[in-house]
Amino acid sequence: MTPPAPVPPHSWSPSQYLAFGDERGRPFLDLTSRIGAQDPGLVVDLGAGPATLTVLLARHWPGAEVIAVDSSPAMIERAATVDGVRAELADLAAWRAPRPVDVLVTNAALQWVPGHLELLPQLIDQVAPGGWFAMQVPGNFDEPSHAIRRELASQDPFAEHLEGIASPASHDAATYLRALQDTGCEVDAWETTYLHVLHGEDPVFEWVSGTGARPTLQALPAELRERFVAAFKQRLREAYPDDGQGVVLPFRRIFAVARRLA
Repeated sequence: MTPPAPVPPHSWSPSQYLAFGDERGRPFLDLTSRIGAQDPGLVVDLGAGPATLTVLLARHWPGAEVIAVDSSPAMIERAATVDGVRAELADLAAWRAPRPVDVLVTNAALQWVPGHLELLPQLIDQVAPGGWFAMQVPGNFDEPSHAIRRELASQDPFAEHLEGIASPASHDAATYLRALQDTGCEVDAWETTYLHVLHGEDPVFEWVSGTGARPTLQALPAELRERFVAAFKQRLREAYPDDGQGVVLPFRRIFAVARRLA
């Protein structure tokens, strides 16, 4: 039996990701509002995407050096145009700080790193004594927006093209709380479910095609992608009906803010 062809690496689209910029930005604001740093020298955003949110860190701490790190060349190209932010192309799991970091933020990125709980001590090690680490990950992977995609991806004729495809995953707030406490930090962890009201044609598909579903869609040959998209859209419409006032997309997110003790 011929083994399946390797799944090509996926790429990210800044414009598709930013289609719901306000909704995606709100958790970042809720996360960073809990950071108590007064006058940090070095602030880093790991998995910063196009740095449209990283710039808020630069504005909040205008005296800090602010670095946006992302593994996507397209995202970093966009981030490089953001005033007050230095963009750096690097893999989140392999990146090393040039010096101890006063504020280390990773927003909606760790879910793409397999086994990221084991990465947390390495990240905390790069935080300066008395410094802050803040993370947010989606916690909605059991929702129809993800479950439908996984079910379709397991079916013929799609499955043979999607073996080994990147798939996001996360843990609950208590798990991150304990993992960060084990590094010797003081930790605040919580979760919030946002009710996003989306408008337009197939808005839930448009949302997921910029994030969780993008690797799946990119891995499929063009003719199969059309079939997959048609089936996916139909099932999403059934799962998230529009009652005339917009489609409600419940979105659970998991947060943790840790302070490294001096």
